Amino acid sequence: MTKFAWLLAAPLLAPSAWSADLMQTYREAQDNDAVFAAARATADAGREKEPQALAGLLPTLGVTGYTQWNENEISRSDGQPILPTGEVVTKPQFNSNGYTITLSQPLFRWQSWVAYGQSKWQVAQAEANLVQARQDLILRVAQAYFDVLYAMESLKAVRANKSAIEQQLESAKKNFEVGTATITDSQEAQARFDLAVAQEISAESDLEIRQRALEAIIGKETPPLAPVRKDARMSPPQPANMKEWVTAAESGSITVQVQQALLEIATREVDRQRAGHYPTVDLVANKGNAATFGSVGIGMLETDFQNVGIQLNLPIFQGGQVLSRQREASANRSAAESNLEAARRNAALSARQYYLGVVNGMAQVRALHAALTSSQLALESNKLGYEVGVRINIDVLNAENQVYVTRRDLAKAVLDTVMSQFKLKAAVGTLGEDDVIAVNTLLDPAAAQ
Repeated sequence: MTKFAWLLAAPLLAPSAWSADLMQTYREAQDNDAVFAAARATADAGREKEPQALAGLLPTLGVTGYTQWNENEISRSDGQPILPTGEVVTKPQFNSNGYTITLSQPLFRWQSWVAYGQSKWQVAQAEANLVQARQDLILRVAQAYFDVLYAMESLKAVRANKSAIEQQLESAKKNFEVGTATITDSQEAQARFDLAVAQEISAESDLEIRQRALEAIIGKETPPLAPVRKDARMSPPQPANMKEWVTAAESGSITVQVQQALLEIATREVDRQRAGHYPTVDLVANKGNAATFGSVGIGMLETDFQNVGIQLNLPIFQGGQVLSRQREASANRSAAESNLEAARRNAALSARQYYLGVVNGMAQVRALHAALTSSQLALESNKLGYEVGVRINIDVLNAENQVYVTRRDLAKAVLDTVMSQFKLKAAVGTLGEDDVIAVNTLLDPAAAQ
């Protein structure tokens, strides 16, 4: 194949060969995740609240026009002629038309001023919702990414355990044939092997499901993913004081910020509804032309007009609607106050929960590292004991299973601790791409699988 042909073929071969780390996966999700796309569109819509409210304070200019065909019958009730020609009845047919240009400038509309102030908080709410959607995207991508890694690690552990059991089964069968072991050893090994086969099928199914969940976010087939480095070291939370994280969450949580904006909107809604009792004052100017039929003998009349004036509207009674809306707005404000308090409490609880999740998770990782080393030593000892006759086959099988269970639990502890770090940052409203980059350094792209 020529060099030019290789260049043409390269783009076709690339999709099946590319691998991804967490940052690349997050970038794909930003471009393809439908939930985040909807959140961005919703934020764009929310930003339009301010110009819409501002329009209520600015002048309006409009043009109206008309044209119509008229056929009228005119006569006198006493039967006398109405025209010098002696006609008793006339039937004028004519076309009338006209236009009006109207300019209106609000001078005092308190409702509009309150609505304009309210719109700024509506925009703030939309922006906060977008930030929350971005944080949720990071959490969803990371969770789906780590779920795939854990499913792969589980499958790897199950297969390694199955392979070890298979070797032990073959050894038990040979020892039974030569008379150095009982049939029980073979039966125990066969039972463990059959269980490992069932576990392998379950692990393969779980991996397939996890991969499909990640594909739903990134919008394409899951590529080989970079696993966590064997020598990865996680940093403890900074500051290393849970109270400081709780305090930060009570004010910085995006959920709290959204509820704060909703409270401000509800407070201004009370003022806006109260303004329904206030008068409105507008400057109104009109300019236009009208061509109409006058009276018999006069014919068509053309009128040019223009006027400028102040228009006052004073609401007196509207069936109790304004008072009812005030009460409704006051109730909504009370609900918003309670929702804000609930958001602060939940943010504080989340900060405590995820802070402990990081601290305890790191301790668990250290303990499982030690347990894995001990389990591997115990396995070697049991194998040696089995060879010299002081251990039975089931002892070796149990030791092997313990090694793979510990290895799987260690992988889960590492991934859960990283997720707790993400969730802790999200609880205080600071989770962003920098955190994705920091965690990405813990991954090993060369070992992507």
